[in-house]
Amino acid sequence: MDQNTTSTEFPKRLFDCLSFQLEHFPLPDMLVAKENGTWRKYSTAEVGQKIEQISAALLKMGFSGGDGSIEGRDKIGIISQNCPEWIMADMAIQQTGAVSVPVYPNITNHELQFILADASVKMIFVGDTTLYQKIVEIREELPALEHVYSFKPVAGIPQLTDLMIDVTPQLKLQVAQSKDAVKETDLATVLYTSGTTGTPKGVMLSHGNIVSNSLGAAHVIQEVGVKHKKVLSFLPLNHGFERMATYCFFYSGAAVYYAESMEKISENLKEVKPTLFTTVPRLLEKVYEGILAKGNELTGIKRKLFFWALKLAEEFEINKPKSLSYKLQLAVADKLIFSKWRDALGGEVKSIITGAAACQVRLLKIFTAAKIVIQEGYGLTEASPIISGNRYNEKNRMFGTVGPLLKGVEVKIAEDGEILCKGPNVMMGYYKRPDLTAEVMEGEWLRTGDIGTFIDGKFLKITDRKKELIKTSGGKFVAPQPIENKMVESPWIEQIMVVGELQKFVGALVVPAFEALKKWYLEQEKPYPGNEKVLEDRHAKELIGASVIHFNKHFNPVEQIKKFRLIPNAWTIEGGELTPTLKLKRKMIIEKYQEFIKSIYN
Repeated sequence: MDQNTTSTEFPKRLFDCLSFQLEHFPLPDMLVAKENGTWRKYSTAEVGQKIEQISAALLKMGFSGGDGSIEGRDKIGIISQNCPEWIMADMAIQQTGAVSVPVYPNITNHELQFILADASVKMIFVGDTTLYQKIVEIREELPALEHVYSFKPVAGIPQLTDLMIDVTPQLKLQVAQSKDAVKETDLATVLYTSGTTGTPKGVMLSHGNIVSNSLGAAHVIQEVGVKHKKVLSFLPLNHGFERMATYCFFYSGAAVYYAESMEKISENLKEVKPTLFTTVPRLLEKVYEGILAKGNELTGIKRKLFFWALKLAEEFEINKPKSLSYKLQLAVADKLIFSKWRDALGGEVKSIITGAAACQVRLLKIFTAAKIVIQEGYGLTEASPIISGNRYNEKNRMFGTVGPLLKGVEVKIAEDGEILCKGPNVMMGYYKRPDLTAEVMEGEWLRTGDIGTFIDGKFLKITDRKKELIKTSGGKFVAPQPIENKMVESPWIEQIMVVGELQKFVGALVVPAFEALKKWYLEQEKPYPGNEKVLEDRHAKELIGASVIHFNKHFNPVEQIKKFRLIPNAWTIEGGELTPTLKLKRKMIIEKYQEFIKSIYN
């Protein structure tokens, strides 16, 4: 943003970013995506024109903010991969006063049906034929759903382009009046997140919630000293992190390029040559694993140089003096090794902003030593979502922390260590669930469910998790109870505990149903090897493994158990693994069986 621009000119509603960008820094490539193998650029003016057309069409169809109440506003869903059309539809919905309800493209039909029914979605935009099929399969369960439109051509249904109508003077006036009626305190979107019981809960965010967070984060982007910034977007747009980041990019004048797919990120990075991008630690880990794999393929002096440079990078520190010898070695390593890493990311990357889960400090050091600054942040959907973040400037960055607070956000640490957050970014509440809202709100303060502390009175550090939800290293939340409850339906599984906090995938500790196994061995006329030895027996593993595969079908890929480890003894109250009401004492089990858990991920 222009540093001379006064705060009164700042956008107040999400769609205000269009006129703001058009006035201050119109771009020839506001939104860019591959179409028929070529990068198609949409200028700020063209994006604004298309959004106005779609808004006019939606108003003509009768969509609006209704009586202005939360329930009175029409709800319109979006289920699609990232693309310019996603953003155009989103902002067009906002301009009518209606509410967008975006969902993950890989969501299960059961969860999709729950969300669309819970929000009484009247219309939905689908990305392609595969996603349209999901709607077809649950359509009978959605009496409120009246219209389905697609982004890409889908047989039998209208397309988004059909809504890009000629805007008559009368329609133009209606769009303007509709926009004027939208206040910054109005509900803009409902983002459904996993609940501890497995039932998604809708986080209600107002225009002001997301705008305040985007403007606060814009300062973080502006520190990256490149005038014409380009970003590559690939994290799901329905996720609060990427959604807010996108508006932040709009306010900051950064051009947004959409990756073709997760599989083509590497190729797209080289084509787009972005200045920065947002990611989650798991994808950063994959980049590092790729670099390491290439290093392991080297031989002779090249191999020695690679691992020498890697060791040097692991010793990197910020805000601490470096010896002349170290600086010289680092300069050599940069010329011979690290420059090639940057080339693999397009050659222009200055910063990577990561969130949604904790990042390994080792990776932070390695990438930063290679002149790729990793800015780790922290937040949650209920906070729109960013609470704190490490800055590009070294003095406001510290490894192992999630950085200083975002502008306008307040944090206090409760007596039990829980992080409480207050500010214009805190959600309006959970949709139709005042009971759940009351559980996480203490007056104006949001209970984050995370335990933390401040380092040097400035840098927020997350030390533990208070809530039971598991967060993978990919930043996805997994509710363990529904998975556990389904798995114990197996005749071969007596008890089970899902694990995977900050790991690549979900695993499980399993106590076999020993008596059922004994019976099976008897029926097969095989000698039962005993409770200890049966854990390593092929037949027992196959029976339990088949059950896990069978019940995995009820869950999203991220929730599915990829590996499990069998436990020799049942969990009991006396053994300290169960509460008096027979609930799992997760922390106790994790401590007691930490070697078993490690073996799952080794």
